[in-house]
Parts: sequence; structure tokens; C-alpha cells
Amino acid sequence: MGRRFSFFALSAAPHTEIETDMAVPKRKVSPSRRNMRRAHDALGTNPYTEDKDTGELRRSHHIDLKTGTYRGRQVLTPKED
Repeated sequence: MGRRFSFFALSAAPHTEIETDMAVPKRKVSPSRRNMRRAHDALGTNPYTEDKDTGELRRSHHIDLKTGTYRGRQVLTPKED
């Protein structure tokens, strides 16, 4: 089992020990540092490609809901507008 660290609580009575097994940060993480860490978490834009048959933009590897086709095969019945 790992070592136990004891800390003296400032707000509690003097010489009162608080034992913890958790990792406790020594300093507050500033908003700037927190936001820099999250800089790569943003979602990118969806890549759209032009359909070969209809010429409309559609997402890759997704069924075209207007025609009901996927990779040249009829998968769904086409929608009627």
C-alpha cells in the first residue's frame, strides 16, 4: 500500500491531521492554462463531398436520404417531397 501523507488543516484546531490518499493539486489551475489544455477539444466542421450522381453536397459514409442510396446501392426507399 502507498505512503499516507498527512496535512495540517489551517481552519481546524491546531495540530489536527487530515490524512488523504488522493492526489491533491498544489496550485489552482489558471483559466488561461485550463483553456490552453482544452484548445484541441473543439469539434471541427463536417467534411462534405459533392455527390457524383446528383451534384449535391453530402457527408461521406452516410446514406443520401433524398435518393436512398449508399455507395451506389439502393438502401432505402426515396423520400417524396
